[in-house]
Amino acid sequence: MSNSLVVCEVDPELKEKLKKFRFRKETNNAAIIMKVDKDKQLVVLEEEFQDISPEELRSELPERQPRFVVYSYKYLHDDGRISYPLCFIFSSPVGCKPEQQMMYAGSKNRLVQVAELTKVFEIRTTEDLTEQWLKEHLAFFR
Repeated sequence: MSNSLVVCEVDPELKEKLKKFRFRKETNNAAIIMKVDKDKQLVVLEEEFQDISPEELRSELPERQPRFVVYSYKYLHDDGRISYPLCFIFSSPVGCKPEQQMMYAGSKNRLVQVAELTKVFEIRTTEDLTEQWLKEHLAFFR
């Protein structure tokens, strides 16, 4: 892993925010949207949301630019249990500039490592991000 391509480092303030987010006590859905600051070559916080559904989150993502999302989702299992998985979603829409695609793709693994996440998903169009899609992808982790 040490020889994997790292295009951008993770902003120290964002690292701290991700750590706090990981141990949050709230039981609502919440999201952190991150972007690459090309000039600084840093992954930085773009926006934070509380009590946001997958569909609302989808509307916050740009349709033509990549973004990283860490999403805390209240997941109701078929057997009645509730869990709060932390999902990493890489939004990499078709039609982005190749340079942008490469910066995001090259920075993804480092960010996943820093955030210590295991549920890593990618969407190629923001339309894919629905509650149904998320539940289908989380079903693999039961």
